[in-house]
Amino acid sequence: MHIDLKSDGELEMLTALRQDLHAHPELGFEEERTSQCVADILSEAGIAVHRGLGQTGVVGTLVNGEGAGAIGLRADMDALAMPETAERPYKSTVDGKMHACGHDGHTVLLLGAARYLAKTRNFSGTVHFIFQPAEEGRGGAKRMVDEGLFTRFPCDMVYGLHNMPGLDTDEMAVVNGPQLASSDSWKVTLRGIGTHGAKPHLGRDAIAACGHFLASLQTIAGRIIDPLQPAVVSACSVQAGDPKALNVIPDHVEIGGTARAYSPHVRNQLEVEIGRLAKGIATMFDIEAEYSYIRRIPPVINHPDAASNALAAARSVCAKGVRTNFPPSTAGDDFAFFADDIPGAYVWLGNGPAVDGALHHNTAYDFNDAAIPTGVSFWARLVEQQLSGN
Repeated sequence: MHIDLKSDGELEMLTALRQDLHAHPELGFEEERTSQCVADILSEAGIAVHRGLGQTGVVGTLVNGEGAGAIGLRADMDALAMPETAERPYKSTVDGKMHACGHDGHTVLLLGAARYLAKTRNFSGTVHFIFQPAEEGRGGAKRMVDEGLFTRFPCDMVYGLHNMPGLDTDEMAVVNGPQLASSDSWKVTLRGIGTHGAKPHLGRDAIAACGHFLASLQTIAGRIIDPLQPAVVSACSVQAGDPKALNVIPDHVEIGGTARAYSPHVRNQLEVEIGRLAKGIATMFDIEAEYSYIRRIPPVINHPDAASNALAAARSVCAKGVRTNFPPSTAGDDFAFFADDIPGAYVWLGNGPAVDGALHHNTAYDFNDAAIPTGVSFWARLVEQQLSGN
């Protein structure tokens, strides 16, 4: 059952706040307006506010009763560097920036829960409301952790929530085990000897080598990784030559891409095998290969105890039920750094139908305000149930 957000105008306020944040998107580590708004609302609710972790991060701490338990609840705040194409009254006012992943909604859900808990205080213990900057590939979670987040604000468990188009707004998914893949980048430079396009025998063709490398890349997932273990390797950038010089074989090709896995073992395999393939192709073509593998985000793997707590809270608020067999995503989320040493759970909140195909990172995407009651209620019930004082 949802908590009551309508009787005192709370739902109307939260909806207006969400749309205001949507209209004023800020990229990672630039969330000055957003973090100020968050800090002001927490302070007005009587919640202790700590600013500066991760540059623009905000942590609100609420202590009640004599309970010794402490949990962390995380919401990401940043927008994406992309244009918003859909027309709506609260369309982005900043060219080339938009909330295309729903972090505006995530921020509001956690603020709504913080206000409710500060008012009702139906729990015993400590809750830390973690408003994280720079989730979209800029390293906000790792920076907060490196700067002492869990040293200054110890937590027994930590939780994250993300909206999911395709699930109903009164529906959630909570699953034990892998939820999101590791998200790493790799770069390969193949260096040959440039020459005239009409005289390839006088050089060492890096473009021909590149073709063999790209064609062979999928053998890593298809023939080396255990077929029962998901893995993705994608080449996403190829840079070589000049389209204005079509009679020149360039001396090098730069290739870059992404690698994804749900387990540390497969992640290690991907790093080794991409490099091995590049070196092997280089040997075959008598050229040189330079290789780097950039570890960005570990996989998000739900701890069974934290997932059990989240499932109980979700079941208490979702009229449409809770899915417990929802498939994991090959997308990444740096919530993984929060849940690396502390038991954590990452859950999905329904965002309704993907209208006109407007999924995450789509220029027509929008967070569904109809999900606000479910999201706020989930956070509140999670705190009340886990920090019951029993």
